Amino acid sequence: MAVTMAEISKLRKLTGAGMMDCKNALTETNGDIEAAKEIIRKKGQAVAAKREDREASEGCVLAAAKGDFAAIVALKCETDFVAKNESFVELTRNILNAALDAKAANMDAVKALEINGTPVANLIVDEIGKTGEKMELGYYEAITAPYTTAYVHPGNKLATIVGLNLPDTDYQVAHDVAMQAAAMSPLAVRREDVPADVVAKELEIAKEKARQEGKKEEMLDKIAQGRLNKFYQEVCLLEQAFVKEPKENIQQYLHSHNKDLTVVAFKRVTLNEE
Repeated sequence: MAVTMAEISKLRKLTGAGMMDCKNALTETNGDIEAAKEIIRKKGQAVAAKREDREASEGCVLAAAKGDFAAIVALKCETDFVAKNESFVELTRNILNAALDAKAANMDAVKALEINGTPVANLIVDEIGKTGEKMELGYYEAITAPYTTAYVHPGNKLATIVGLNLPDTDYQVAHDVAMQAAAMSPLAVRREDVPADVVAKELEIAKEKARQEGKKEEMLDKIAQGRLNKFYQEVCLLEQAFVKEPKENIQQYLHSHNKDLTVVAFKRVTLNEE
């Protein structure tokens, strides 16, 4: 049977698939919309299976905060062209919003979500069918704190979320900290949070460097400790020099607004950072 343009347009609106794909699916199913949707989904599954060994190194990273909860979602694909596609960005945003509404704790929880009755995994397969590229959920991070904020760097390749300890925190102050975390790539909030193996490695590097500089063996520990303190100032968010005012660190900046204000958590997700 001949299919009408109205039927093709309806299926295209429901699936986002190309006009010819919709026409062919409707022709094959004699105009049965539901059966045609299944054909298009199976096409996505076939493409996904065929491209399983491909590398999804591009993608879209989005973040948002809602009250005491903030999250970052990274949906990955193969090319920057698809990463910038409006449909792909919208899918990433829809997954993020669903995760926020559900306060999803981890990646498994996100994968178990449904959006308008359709599982997230199926929506990704549908998008694969539209573009012909491998796609996958690459990262998911979330935090809960009395006050949360999010920052997405232009281009949708880098995003941060930050949690602070006071619910009445000024938006701009929190936003400044989120931008700091994006710009300066901290490893931890404070020095106590830096992994022990990282600390041990930095101490060893500092000792070896001092040794090569000809420092006396009995002075190596003291020198290494001094260099470790400098390392902490570079990688701990609260000790980093504030990018907008380098004469003060982030904790000093926060205390200048409220002596009790501090950061309790942050997450940073990026793609293709040089």
